[in-house]
Amino acid sequence: MNQGRNYPLLLASQFLSAFGDNAILAVIVGQLTRMQKSGAITEEVLRSRSAMYTMLLFVPYIFLAPLAGFLNDRFAKTSWLIGGNAVKLLGTAVCAVSLWRGEVWQIPGYVIVGVGSCLYGPAKYGILPEILPSERLVKANGTVELLTLMAIILGAVGGAAMVDELTLPMCFAALLGVFGLSLCLNLAMKKTRGNPAVELVESLAGFGGHLLDLFRNSRLARVLVGTGLFWVCGAAMKVNFQAWGLNVLGLGTNLQVSLLGLWLSVGVMAGSMLAGHLHRVGDLTWTRRYGFLLVLTLTLIGLVEVVPWLKGTTVVSGLTLFPWVTLLLVAAGFAAGLFLIPLNAALQAESDSTKLGKTIAVQNLVDNIGMLLAGGLVSLCVKSRAWTGIPISAGQVFFVLAGMVLLVLLWLRFPVRKEAQP
Repeated sequence: MNQGRNYPLLLASQFLSAFGDNAILAVIVGQLTRMQKSGAITEEVLRSRSAMYTMLLFVPYIFLAPLAGFLNDRFAKTSWLIGGNAVKLLGTAVCAVSLWRGEVWQIPGYVIVGVGSCLYGPAKYGILPEILPSERLVKANGTVELLTLMAIILGAVGGAAMVDELTLPMCFAALLGVFGLSLCLNLAMKKTRGNPAVELVESLAGFGGHLLDLFRNSRLARVLVGTGLFWVCGAAMKVNFQAWGLNVLGLGTNLQVSLLGLWLSVGVMAGSMLAGHLHRVGDLTWTRRYGFLLVLTLTLIGLVEVVPWLKGTTVVSGLTLFPWVTLLLVAAGFAAGLFLIPLNAALQAESDSTKLGKTIAVQNLVDNIGMLLAGGLVSLCVKSRAWTGIPISAGQVFFVLAGMVLLVLLWLRFPVRKEAQP
């Protein structure tokens, strides 16, 4: 165990790797802003491609998550930290081929980046018990989670600023540098041990069996649906922000659009912190009420398109701000954070403690399916004119999302907790 060397290297590498994951999406999607502004593509094309690119990252997580878990159990986790970043570098290089061969190369490139993220993900948490004493694990998990959240926010904002201010070759060069530096930090880590006794068939069967066990428990099944619903909302809102910001709010740059996601994230963090103080573990009595509050805020956000005063602006130090929009986004994130945290705590406390790793893996699978469905939901809204003759604007997507959340909440009644493990 080499606490003084591996742990800080892990933290720095994880921050850079998560920053790169989000910055590369901002760079890819940010090009659509320029294209719509120049008239090269329509709003409908922008919305469709934005949803498509966002969905691409989740596909590897859904199909490769059990395999990634096996690889990280069988082989040294430091090897998969290195391998994950190496695959991300490859994916970024494939994206860069688009500079010469056309933007279509960004599609396989971004999928490859998603494969790298899927391989890297289990290692960043799984390595902690191998490099730290048990009394430091809770704090270390919290630190990794906080750094990841900061990297997600800063990556989205930083990538948006890059595509606004730099040429595309410079953007891809910067992204290669970010993933390359993260890889170098992993290479500097002291190699951990693998476990050759872990077998692929046994590992996959264990994952599938535990998934079925969780869904046979009516309370935990609803908890999993609830956490998945949170990620459906978050992903759908962020996919929709680009078209909504450009065509409803009249924003002019990718950086301004990225700030919409920043306000939402600020609300989620505030709600998450408060939830930990308001509720005991396993207390889900208020969870649906927080969900109904989220429905209300989503409805109000949808009204911004048709209620002029909600879109009112103010100028502070030369910056144009949308006070009501900002407040509504923070409020939506706040309600979502209050909704999510009690569900996470209940899942971890009430599932089989000897299979917590598999429980988190199942939750990650459900959450990623939810985010993939979110992209599909936005895509259906974009295509509604062609299929039904009824157009659904970027603002009206929030009404559709609010309606979907309401329907799920009406079903999402949590049974009284059972003492027995699933």
